[in-house]
Amino acid sequence: MIFFVVTVLLRDVGAVPATALDPCTAYTSLNEPRRNTDYHVNQSAGVPHCDNRMSGEWYRFTGMAGEAMPTFCIPENQCGTLSPIWLNGSHPQTQDGVVSLPVCATFGDNCCHWNASVDVKACTGGYFVYRLPRPSACFRVYCGHFYDICDVVDCTGPTCPKPECRCPVGMVLGPDGQTCLDVNECERANGGCSEVCVNTKGSRRCECRPDRVLAEDGISCREIAGCHADNGGCSHGCSSWLDSHRCHCPRGLELGEDKRTCQVPVQCDPSSITVSVPKDLVGGLDLFLSNSSCRGISNGTHINLSFSLKTCGTTVEVTGDKIVGTNMVTGVPRSSPGSSRDLIMRTNKLVLPVTCEFPREYHVSDGYQASQRGSPLELAGHSEGVFPFSLELFKSAEFSEPYQTPPQLRLHDSLFFGVEPKERVEGLSALVESCFATPGPKADQALKYFLIKDGCISDETVTQITSKDQLSKHYQVPVFKFIGKDSRQVFLHCQVLVCGAGDSRCAQTCRGRVRREMAGKREPHTLSGGPIIILPDP
Repeated sequence: MIFFVVTVLLRDVGAVPATALDPCTAYTSLNEPRRNTDYHVNQSAGVPHCDNRMSGEWYRFTGMAGEAMPTFCIPENQCGTLSPIWLNGSHPQTQDGVVSLPVCATFGDNCCHWNASVDVKACTGGYFVYRLPRPSACFRVYCGHFYDICDVVDCTGPTCPKPECRCPVGMVLGPDGQTCLDVNECERANGGCSEVCVNTKGSRRCECRPDRVLAEDGISCREIAGCHADNGGCSHGCSSWLDSHRCHCPRGLELGEDKRTCQVPVQCDPSSITVSVPKDLVGGLDLFLSNSSCRGISNGTHINLSFSLKTCGTTVEVTGDKIVGTNMVTGVPRSSPGSSRDLIMRTNKLVLPVTCEFPREYHVSDGYQASQRGSPLELAGHSEGVFPFSLELFKSAEFSEPYQTPPQLRLHDSLFFGVEPKERVEGLSALVESCFATPGPKADQALKYFLIKDGCISDETVTQITSKDQLSKHYQVPVFKFIGKDSRQVFLHCQVLVCGAGDSRCAQTCRGRVRREMAGKREPHTLSGGPIIILPDP
């Protein structure tokens, strides 16, 4: 049985400027009126806008877009999109240079449904420039805002000081000497809030975590007693149950992991992610994904949308110990009814973020036998799936025909094996960190023989064969067995590292001992098979 430990490790690599130009003079202007905080999404023709063409360059807000990013929560549907992005921090001063600040995207009642970091610089000309990465999903847009001008305080008489420009409470004078910028009250002592602080224009407001509501003082939080208080924290139905309460969902929806929020069922697989939206909930709406050419198909009771990690505008990120694929289902009214049932609409819009989470670590096992195709690792749970690899044993150096039953080989025969991803995602590459043999199926046996160690081939008879892409790895090695007359089986155990774009570690064929940061964070899952049968010499 060959054990393959497949560790998926992706790294985000920030944009590195090609030159050392001052961003205050080398920037792109964002001047579209739709970016302004006063621009409602209903003013946009067609679908809501999306900043999916941002490239991590430096930008400045000009013209009708506004003069700077807002530093307070912007309600959804503003800035010509569904999920506006605002700066969750105070603008820097000129002497601060380039600083990194958080940004948030509003969705529903959540002012920070999504967050990221941007670089900001205050320029001597009295304006700001921002290095803006591409948002992880549509429909999100970076907002611009027109700030108020300060009030000039005049007086008469010989003892009057020089005219002074003053800003209202909650605002501070900007670097241009006339614009009043918002102060982020949440940056100091969490704004006095006991749990969540949300900055607003000129002020702030306190909010609470799920299952809790704001107390009468507007600062502290208390537990929700039952359905009579904030609907028990339920997104849809709430029913009293003994001394407590339960949340429930309309037909076709299911409770999420928080047991409060009703969600659309999602089936997660790297090559096929399927969302099924009950037709009764979205009658009269056309549904499509971030790439609007990917549209829903009705089966009579549901509208189904299918896509993968590589299609329909899906974005792939790494969060903690998970690979996260995100897309957005949007519904807009049909221009003409598709059937007699579509003559009415249940809602005038639908915005449904779809997230599939895949663990970053896997243990897959096999012997001198090919892994059976079609037996992927399975993980239970809503919106979770697997990013599986398989070990294949091939009959020849073409690596095109795998064994379907345990091979029976003799010493000095050649064994061809390879690690193959189920889904080939552009921008990923792999490196075999180690590979060792044991006489039994367990990887933790004391008796081990290394073929590859710390990314280096340690047995000179092992040959790496060029593969068709950066994720597949192919090897050839003469068949061997352990000493002993009863030793007729060999088991291999290998560890594979997967890297994201820009990670140079997978480009190094031999790089010495590697620090394992992800080890032990997730329970491994195992596929079993094998072994190779070593035939006696004729």
